[in-house]
Amino acid sequence: MVHRYIFELTIVSTLVKMRSSLLKALSSPTRVNILSMIRREQMHISALAKRLRVSVPVAAKHVRILENAGLIERREYGRSHILTAKTSRMESMLDELASVSTIELPRGSSVLDALRKTCLVDTKRVDGNEYIVSIDGREGFYLYEVNNRLADVSMNKYRLKGDVEIALKRMIPVTERRIMVKVR
Repeated sequence: MVHRYIFELTIVSTLVKMRSSLLKALSSPTRVNILSMIRREQMHISALAKRLRVSVPVAAKHVRILENAGLIERREYGRSHILTAKTSRMESMLDELASVSTIELPRGSSVLDALRKTCLVDTKRVDGNEYIVSIDGREGFYLYEVNNRLADVSMNKYRLKGDVEIALKRMIPVTERRIMVKVR
């Protein structure tokens, strides 16, 4: 029992450190600007410093913080260092801030039953399927995964047969690309 407790404390400690490094990395407008630039194109540290109008050592310091947070990676080609954004890390960043609840339900309960036990859920019924329209007053489009797999039935029809982890995901509109169109 003591070993399990130490293991759980280690996991919690690791998560806290990861969240801290992410929040530290994003606390600087300069680092957010660096992420924005590198997300659009790979870049040398010297080119990055030039665009930011800072010295190479200052740019390198910001890059190290972003690397430690797992938001960018550096590839070395001889003496050249090419920076690339780790977009998957940026996308999963918010997952680490999600609240976690542990509940008990009888076998055969639905995913919707689990959600109703942990938060205020508003649904809309369409052809016998219930779809979430808001959770705790936050409207939006929601998807859910069971044990990291996207489910193929509505939440009211998915029956729980054993212990599972349900991840509820609110679809947040994030700009993937901007296209500037000039009409002649």
